[in-house]
Amino acid sequence: MSDKITHDGIVESIEGSTVRVRIVQTSACAACKVASHCNAAESKEKLVDVFNADASRWHVGDAVIVAASRQMATRALLLAFGLPLVILLAVLFTVLSLTGREDIAALCGIGALLPYYGVLWLTRHRLQQRLAFWIEQ
Repeated sequence: MSDKITHDGIVESIEGSTVRVRIVQTSACAACKVASHCNAAESKEKLVDVFNADASRWHVGDAVIVAASRQMATRALLLAFGLPLVILLAVLFTVLSLTGREDIAALCGIGALLPYYGVLWLTRHRLQQRLAFWIEQ
């Protein structure tokens, strides 16, 4: 199994050393012959920014392959979903055991995510460098 995730895309725009690529993210069954008759098949267009790219190699409309490491994808999933879930549940059960009130526990659990996402937002430029895509072609 490959250690990277790739998507075919089209260069949408180029600004300095940042190349914006439009990719089509499809579900596993979107390529099926009967996908047009099935509600399970879906596809979404996404814009991916590739930072610190050699922008002189590409032009708007070029077909490219955007790649990311599986380790980067795992790290991004943990930061976006794993750690917030752990924080939410830890605060929820702690406050519930201390107060016995579900409404207060729920509000505190959700409120505990505000500082977490605030820190993510403040460190977004550092994360942008660590969780980066690159263009292979």
